[in-house]
Amino acid sequence: MQLTNLDWLVVAVCVVIIFAPALLYARRAGKNMSEFFASGQSAPWWLIGTSMVATTFATDTPGLVTQFVRENGVASNWQWWAFLLTGMATVFFYSRMWRRSGVLTDLEFYELRYSGKAAVFVRGFRAVYLGLVFNCFIMATVTLAAVKIANVLLGVPAWKTVVASIILCTTISTVSGLWGVLVSDLIQFGIALTGAFAAAYYALDHEAVGGLSGLLSKVDPAVIQMLPDFADKKVALSIFIIPLTIQWWSVWYPGAEPGGGSYIAQRILAAKDERHAVGATLWFNAAMYALRPWPWIIVALASMVVFPQLADLREAFPDLSERLLKDDAAYSAMLTFVPAGMLGLIVASLLAAFVSTISTHLNWGASYLVNDFYKRFITPQASQHHYIGVSRLTTALLMIISGALSFVIDSAAEGFGLLLTIGAGTGLIYLLRWYWWRINAWSEVSAMVSSFAISLSLWIYGKYSPDGPLDPHTVLITTVAFTSIVWIAVTLITKPAPQKTLVDFYKIVRPAGPGWSTLRTTVGLPPSPDNIPNALLAWVLGCVAVYSALFGTGCLIFAQTTHGFVMLAIFLLSSLALLMLVSRKHRVPCSQ
Repeated sequence: MQLTNLDWLVVAVCVVIIFAPALLYARRAGKNMSEFFASGQSAPWWLIGTSMVATTFATDTPGLVTQFVRENGVASNWQWWAFLLTGMATVFFYSRMWRRSGVLTDLEFYELRYSGKAAVFVRGFRAVYLGLVFNCFIMATVTLAAVKIANVLLGVPAWKTVVASIILCTTISTVSGLWGVLVSDLIQFGIALTGAFAAAYYALDHEAVGGLSGLLSKVDPAVIQMLPDFADKKVALSIFIIPLTIQWWSVWYPGAEPGGGSYIAQRILAAKDERHAVGATLWFNAAMYALRPWPWIIVALASMVVFPQLADLREAFPDLSERLLKDDAAYSAMLTFVPAGMLGLIVASLLAAFVSTISTHLNWGASYLVNDFYKRFITPQASQHHYIGVSRLTTALLMIISGALSFVIDSAAEGFGLLLTIGAGTGLIYLLRWYWWRINAWSEVSAMVSSFAISLSLWIYGKYSPDGPLDPHTVLITTVAFTSIVWIAVTLITKPAPQKTLVDFYKIVRPAGPGWSTLRTTVGLPPSPDNIPNALLAWVLGCVAVYSALFGTGCLIFAQTTHGFVMLAIFLLSSLALLMLVSRKHRVPCSQ
């Protein structure tokens, strides 16, 4: 289909509004690396939290949700809903400590917490591994989604979309720095959310769907259940049981890292103070899990009525290549029914979501490669002007590599599954390293190496085995078990960090809990300002509040009124209890 002149006008106006902050903050971003990568550590909670949500509001996420729903129903979203447990843990257990650490990037943590060659190696290795390899793969997945949307909506070939993406995102990210990214994200989130709700409205308005009541009458009731059918043990295990029991704490996944990390840590480190760090991560998790999902789920369900099978998509879009013809393309297909003018707004919202995610990943990836690798190991004494120039060049190279990788991946679910597998087994160490003094740099080295080795071995086995690939949950459990055994054994047989390093770390971060009690007693260190029982209670209340809001909204949408109001009542009560808990002025330290 073709955009009308009205659509193009709407897109142009939105683009100007979205990207104006990049120019406004260009001069400030060029002052020094702290401004370019951490906004001078002076950003408020509402801006940081919204930026986090906008970053995860990527162009690949609607497609991923659509693919989940079309393959295994609404309950399949537990594969990412389970990560709320991780996110809430970051809010109440880790965000304060991250902000107290005062580092510029989360990789500086390694030489604060550990010492010696192992600490140096971990910092340098993860700078390249995460900033280049892992980060480019994530951006390639997001770019692939943009390729599918442009191909389905406008018939634009993949290479043109990739080239346009490289030019646009590189220009914005190299000019703005983190302040420009944060302010742009705020605007982009509003436009992206408006576009998502508009897409859901017009999906329901399709004559084949017949509104919400028509949708509910035409979709299999089993598809809209928010819990899986436990009679199908294999499906229930992979999409519900494993995510809630193992996946959430054991897997390193961007935006839902155990203990916080990547761009989440970057945003926390940019906060004004600890209070703003907590507020930002709390707002992020509430908006991410309770506010965003339902417009995408509605479009996904409507697509099952309009395009029940992939063959229907093939018939409707004969020019769509076989590589792009997957269930995630159904979301883009539903957008073709949006009327002129509003289609321009939705295209602009998708563009906003795309640029928001990519600009964050470019800024984050460049911070790793420049601050934690180039500056640390190659040119440690250059001027701030030099580092800013290298940062901008690195940003451009990251975008070019990501664009090239987008031609390798086929679907959003494929990218999601691969990211989970690569990071499996390392999550527990990222949770415990703050609270147990015995963990050392070799613990992290062994975890990374073993996780990568076992996941790669299982992938090769599945590729060449006559029985075909292993079940994803089998791969996950095996990788987690193997990796955990390796890093725990290495921790116990190697020496901990020197006492001076541990004492210096404690004085800066002041972690609570029994894991540091021996050191506190031996050296005579002051107690932590944090309270673990309070944090645990806040974690439970936060999870209950967000899940009840999520499912209460779903029940009302699916005409389950009584259940819906009960869930919303639970949401109000748990939110009130959480507010009272975190608002206490006097906290009792829990240092033992």
